[in-house]
Amino acid sequence: MAHSPKILVVLTSHDKLGDTGKPTGWYLSELAHPYQILTEHGFTLTLASPAGGAAPLDPASVDAASSDPVSTAFLAQHRAAPPWERTAPLASFLGRADDFAALFFPGGHGPMFDLAADPACQALVAEFAAKDKVVAAVCHGPAALLGVKISSGAAGGGAGEAYLRGKRVTGFSNAEEEEIGLGGVVPFLLEDRLTEVVGKGGKYVKAAEKWAEKVVVDGKLITGQNPASAKGVAEAIVEAVAGA
Repeated sequence: MAHSPKILVVLTSHDKLGDTGKPTGWYLSELAHPYQILTEHGFTLTLASPAGGAAPLDPASVDAASSDPVSTAFLAQHRAAPPWERTAPLASFLGRADDFAALFFPGGHGPMFDLAADPACQALVAEFAAKDKVVAAVCHGPAALLGVKISSGAAGGGAGEAYLRGKRVTGFSNAEEEEIGLGGVVPFLLEDRLTEVVGKGGKYVKAAEKWAEKVVVDGKLITGQNPASAKGVAEAIVEAVAGA
């Protein structure tokens, strides 16, 4: 593999879970497991967020990962200087897709509130797509792809066809959202919105059982359904970049 290829990782800047008064943010295991896989394969990760600065780590995800050695090791490794506390503004990467091998969106509920409607995020994804770069997302991360428009020969988030139109994708399912009691809290149900955006020529795909791993690869687009899918998404990124 070429010298230290780079992955641009976009985290949410949103830290409030609707009107519940509870905190949210990005989900620990959905960054920790890909970080382990990607760094082991020689990638370097650059972290960005819409607002720049500190990207909120969902405390519930830290609790959920208390018995996950990969996540606890990740936190321990970065305890002195957490890179998610000093992310670069997402907009600063516009025009720089050639600097990276892939674009990756971890989940957590935060992306449902900010990345799903962020113009700079949409423009960034469109740019990576126009350059035929790998775009990957897991769990609620695919929310960042919903509003992306592409047009032949042009990058940017302007008028054009939906990036996801006609594609096979996955993301956090309605059943999973309802099981954790947040179906009425999130601004929309991701499964429903993905199904709508991909249209009749595409398909939303999910695992036979809730919480089971499901990774869907459609060309350079890689999506994972839930936290259990984060490692598989990272492995698919490695394979896709190697085959590029």
